[in-house]
Amino acid sequence: MPVARQRHTKARRDRARVHYKLKVKELIACPNCKAKISAHIVCPKCGYYKGKEVVNTLKKVNKKKK
Repeated sequence: MPVARQRHTKARRDRARVHYKLKVKELIACPNCKAKISAHIVCPKCGYYKGKEVVNTLKKVNKKKK
């Protein structure tokens, strides 16, 4: 039969749980419109990525209005 494992103290348990906390996302300023965005993604405000327009946001806005 299996043997019951030894109980850990509260301090030892809590020391292990210290690393489970959430990390704050790093935000950068979009070089085109200066909005705060996550790194390495297309800006949802202006549609630019690395200085080039990838998504035409005006086209999306006009489509939503219809």
